[in-house]
Amino acid sequence: MLKRIATAVVLIPIVLVLVLRAPVPVLAVVAAVVALLTIHEFLKLTEFYGVQPLRWPTYIFVGLFFLLLALNTGNEKPLLSTAIFVYALGFAAAIAPFLFLTIAMRREQLSSGYPAAAASVFAFTYVALPMGMLVQLRQQWAGAFYLLYLLLVVWAGDIFAYFVGKSIGRHLMAPRISPKKTWEGAAASLVASVGVGWLLFIYALPLSSAMLRAGLIERRDGLFGLEKPAMLPVILLTVALNIAAQLGDLVESLIKRGAGVKDSGAILPGHGGMLDRIDALLFAAPVLWYYAAWRVMQ
Repeated sequence: MLKRIATAVVLIPIVLVLVLRAPVPVLAVVAAVVALLTIHEFLKLTEFYGVQPLRWPTYIFVGLFFLLLALNTGNEKPLLSTAIFVYALGFAAAIAPFLFLTIAMRREQLSSGYPAAAASVFAFTYVALPMGMLVQLRQQWAGAFYLLYLLLVVWAGDIFAYFVGKSIGRHLMAPRISPKKTWEGAAASLVASVGVGWLLFIYALPLSSAMLRAGLIERRDGLFGLEKPAMLPVILLTVALNIAAQLGDLVESLIKRGAGVKDSGAILPGHGGMLDRIDALLFAAPVLWYYAAWRVMQ
């Protein structure tokens, strides 16, 4: 417990400063490092399923994807940036199966080729694409505010699910997959996320103004005046983000349970591996990215 809290106390301020203040290319590099560490853990998990993963081809492919994001920041035209990202995403997702299968053709044991290629494609779509969406979201108008909103909503839900589930949780949600997750914890997670999301948008203007005065954001990265959306869509969006985050947690538990391991790694004391820490974000990020991209095009 103490290790878990200490790690969070150290990491949370660093993550918030990066999200709010770091230039987009720097954020892309950090996201790439996190994605590569996460994919490294994921590929290790696939070995428990009898897969011999294509490690370096996967790392190089993911690195090139984030290099493209770092070079095409699109600071002045966020809609153009969204278009570039969609083109890159579509091309990368389409070519990945053929690329990894072509590489797997060189293997002596041909029966290992398809599982290895499938693991690499899944690693790219499961980890790299959502992390890329976070980078692209930061490039849009009010991007820093929306990333802050996403992180706080997911963190609040995770914290309340953990403590409420541990203290009063009685009804198990998915005992075969995650024996400690309860419906009481899930309900507390949803209430906490909605409460935090509602408060953030209620006080969006003073919060954005305070961050602007403190030099944490540029004006285009906050939420000001008429840019503030109606509260009902925000509440519905927050509910969708919380459900996505909880499903992301359960999906990662399924992968670990099938592999017969407790944690994906040990890089973060008290939290396990990098995949353990960002599993909820991997499902929630695409939901918020789609909303933000739709908002820009209105």
